[in-house]
Amino acid sequence: MGIMWDNTVMLKKTPLYETHKKLNGRMVEFGGWDMPVQYTGIIEEHLAVRKAAGIFDISHMGEVLVSGSQASRFLNHLLTNDINKLADGIGQYTLMCNENGGVIDDLYAYRLAPEEYLLIINASRIDADWQWIQDCHKAFQDKERVSIQNVSDTMAAVAIQGPAVASFIDTYFSGNILSGAAVKKISALKKNEIVQMNYRGGKIWVSRTGYTGEDGFEVVSMAGQIEGIWAGVMDAGKSHGLVPAGLGARDTLRTEVCYPLYGHELDEKTTPIEAGVGFFVALEKGDFIGRPVLAAQKAGGTSKKCVAFKMTEKS
Repeated sequence: MGIMWDNTVMLKKTPLYETHKKLNGRMVEFGGWDMPVQYTGIIEEHLAVRKAAGIFDISHMGEVLVSGSQASRFLNHLLTNDINKLADGIGQYTLMCNENGGVIDDLYAYRLAPEEYLLIINASRIDADWQWIQDCHKAFQDKERVSIQNVSDTMAAVAIQGPAVASFIDTYFSGNILSGAAVKKISALKKNEIVQMNYRGGKIWVSRTGYTGEDGFEVVSMAGQIEGIWAGVMDAGKSHGLVPAGLGARDTLRTEVCYPLYGHELDEKTTPIEAGVGFFVALEKGDFIGRPVLAAQKAGGTSKKCVAFKMTEKS
């Protein structure tokens, strides 16, 4: 995306920064970015997403394209989940580990076409992830048949989340669907599906993964398109209860459904098994980075384990 820098503390700003200021968003530092933590209040925004709809700026997150005749083999070496389980237009949650099984990042991998993939990575990990991916690519035996591209600086994204979103999403995103999942309209997407579609002279990706644990859609576009997308979605969803939502509600929503957040439950000294997301480690697919440690932990257990607990009353 077009990165702007704050002159005093050198925070990066998304293309929606001025929009957040106009909406009286309370801005905070997050992973080197100046981001809205809330607009009207975390509880209000949390409940809006659970009961109706909320829109989040996720332009700070990173995007990496991987393509070529050996792209799937490269990704299966790099990531814990089995990329070969994906058909065109399908995505999966997965993790990228170091040789000790520690988590470099957790991410979403989408198969756009037979040998074309989109990785959505965490904002605070873009530089570390990209360095790791480049290092692994250099060491990969068939690297000439794998192309990697970090497009994070040119892209932007929003997440439109909540049970009401499916009822208005088609009123704004009505362009021709070009590729991906076999659907004729966005609301027909199933969980983890993605399509590329025409949008006002350009192209965008729209997925349905549920960034917050609620039913919802994510839109990835060129940076210059995102202000128009935000404004158009807000107009389309206004009568359905759509409100802007910040990082505070994102944190409470994801905690409520036990979604891990990098830097909290996950880090380079914590494995997926220890973090309680071992379901996304496909040992049966063969060798991949960190597999020996993860296989031993799955077989013999771990000395530490992240567990969830539920509060029975206000506290």
